[in-house]
Amino acid sequence: MSETTTNTLQYRVDGPEDAPVLVLGPSLGTTFHMWDRQIPELSREWRVVRFDLPGHGGAPAEPFTSVAELGDRLLATLDTIGVQRFGYAGCSLGGAVGLDLALRAPHRVASLVLVATSPRFGTADEFRQRGVIVRANGLEPMARSAPEQWFTPFFAGAQPAIVDWAVQMVRTTDPGCYIAACEALAVFDVRAALGSIGVPALVLVGSEDQVTGPAEARTLVAGIADARLAVVPGASHLAPVEQPAAVTDLLTEHFSGIAQESSGTLAVPPPLAPPVPAAEPAPAAPDGEPAEAGRPDPYEKGLGLRREVLGDAHVDQALADDPDGAFQELVTRYAWGEVWSREGLDRRTRSVVTLTALIAGGHREALADHTRAALRNGLSPEELREIVLHAGVYCGFPAAETALRVVHRVVTEETTPPA
Repeated sequence: MSETTTNTLQYRVDGPEDAPVLVLGPSLGTTFHMWDRQIPELSREWRVVRFDLPGHGGAPAEPFTSVAELGDRLLATLDTIGVQRFGYAGCSLGGAVGLDLALRAPHRVASLVLVATSPRFGTADEFRQRGVIVRANGLEPMARSAPEQWFTPFFAGAQPAIVDWAVQMVRTTDPGCYIAACEALAVFDVRAALGSIGVPALVLVGSEDQVTGPAEARTLVAGIADARLAVVPGASHLAPVEQPAAVTDLLTEHFSGIAQESSGTLAVPPPLAPPVPAAEPAPAAPDGEPAEAGRPDPYEKGLGLRREVLGDAHVDQALADDPDGAFQELVTRYAWGEVWSREGLDRRTRSVVTLTALIAGGHREALADHTRAALRNGLSPEELREIVLHAGVYCGFPAAETALRVVHRVVTEETTPPA
């Protein structure tokens, strides 16, 4: 066996060099050691490659911006060790990587196991809120909540050493990489593409999983043509840790087909498909006339950016509050599609400018909305207070005093970890 770090992903290999390959992907906040109890059995028949997420388990802290980018790094890593075709099993975020590879590189994925996985993980707001909490408080809140998210109460009470191991894994993760992973999951959505997955898949879920439970698993089975469901009794989110024997048996049975294949090499693999794009909107001008020739309508781009910055809940409410939609269409198309989307300033800087203008204008409600947005865009509570202080000199101290109360209230709401 060997353990290696490349300029792509940190990985470990167990099992015979000439055996067919299995790749095992971890969940967010864990390391490849979450698969330790499967290795003795699997490595008898397969060459097992496990990888760490960036910033996890001592891996280089090189954040990724999307699940597709993480998939690209994994394929590049496998290329360095001569692996072209493989079976793949991933848990949660690791399962999302498996879905991405099955869509973009089906020529390389022989078979697929999706553990505690969903084609859409919760809502974008939930993951961006998690990033705000980590940016303000570090990973301690996530570490403390990990046992109840990952294990059943019975297992957590009976296995304190494993619970402590889980907490320490999260604590030692690089916060920037954790936040980046949350951002990647916030925009991950392959629900519409599931029908394009042509590799055989086993969807494996713990019966007690409250994070990505049986309902999400059934969505995958319904969408993937060649998929079957396995529910593991007495297991929560980290079923490979909580019920190792049952999970190992299911993996062995499902991957038995590729044991007959050569682990071989594809001399010239087909090109990697791009990430599945969203449907292109039909161009239209605000008054219903065709958009200017050769220039795409900025509405859909603006709506997507507005949702990323302000959150789905805020945008949905704003759209619902506009009787005929004309004003919200104007705001979305021009403020977000034309101005916020320009490349001249990054989002952090645009948040600073926006907050200052709102403080000067005394727009308290909008200031609250954009304080939340600024936290999502990476500004810290300390930086927000400095912005208010600086604005007070140029916009007036009464305006800054009012703004400070608004900012303090929003920061407290947004950065206080769940009870």
